[in-house]
Amino acid sequence: MSKQPEDLIPELKKYRRVVLGHGPTPIDPLTRLGKDLGIELWTKRDDCNGLAFGGNKVRQLEYYLGPGVDANADTVLITGALQSNFVRLTAAAAAKLGWQAHVQLEERVPSDDQLYRKSGNIFLNNLLGAEISYFPEGEDEAGADKALDDNAEQLKRQGKRPYVIHLGLGSLPYGGLGYIRAAAETYAQIIETGNEPDYVVIPSGSGLTHAGFLVGARAIGWNVPIIGICVRRDHKSQADRIRQRSNELAQMISRPGLITDQDIIVSDKALAPGYGKMNTQVKEAIEKTAQQEAIILDPVYTARTMAGLIDQVRTDAIPQDAKVLFIHTGGNPAIFAYQNAIESFS
Repeated sequence: MSKQPEDLIPELKKYRRVVLGHGPTPIDPLTRLGKDLGIELWTKRDDCNGLAFGGNKVRQLEYYLGPGVDANADTVLITGALQSNFVRLTAAAAAKLGWQAHVQLEERVPSDDQLYRKSGNIFLNNLLGAEISYFPEGEDEAGADKALDDNAEQLKRQGKRPYVIHLGLGSLPYGGLGYIRAAAETYAQIIETGNEPDYVVIPSGSGLTHAGFLVGARAIGWNVPIIGICVRRDHKSQADRIRQRSNELAQMISRPGLITDQDIIVSDKALAPGYGKMNTQVKEAIEKTAQQEAIILDPVYTARTMAGLIDQVRTDAIPQDAKVLFIHTGGNPAIFAYQNAIESFS
């Protein structure tokens, strides 16, 4: 890749980046699946960026942990769902940096399934040496962040130097800088190959991957429609979240007013019955992508996003013969935690 992302968006140089993953990640054709759907389909393989099964949160952590390194931290705290990829990758990053990880797991998906409660990312958190605590609520961002802060104060009294990653809307979205950078990286790859997509389809959960990619694309003049597929909230709530996060990120790179309402596209057509819960569309997406492309998707993020992409094609929101880039954000360990849910769903 001839141009580096910082060449395209120099403002990124203002922020400390701790390199944790491989890059640039490849863009691969999904020829058989694309033919089945009647489109030209590629995927940006952020599941292949090297850190403990990889995923989009590697890019986010590179910027989240920068201030922690500057502050000489020795401990990191984060909160997330029981099968959170962000939590697993934070534990991995801490191991790589020689820090201790304190991870707080939230009960977002009621389940007594022992695979869900012990396998996948939870097994990896333990393997990576994380200290694990639990938070009873699944949709209380402010309460979860306060619990982290209380734990951090206790660690300070023990002589530790904790650094807290807050994920609620009151926090500065450093992680989104990773996807501003990813958008510039992707665009540079596309210009080299000449395969410019008509649409980009991306998961939209906490919002920083979606908002970051959108801000990065617009910052370099790439006006491709970027469709965020809701994995946790309805389309109105998610659009409001993406608007806020996009505006914050645009300010961080000195581009206020960069994002318009027309730039914010979200779909919740594959969301029901809710976060981390199976539906027919998700199961179809998992099976189609595995059996036609040998690419694994997880039920929470990537399979739901592929299900949303398929819905967009079948409802003609994405027309036949369109060129589509699917952002694969990883999450592969969760497939093992959801084995029973996938096999039993019909």
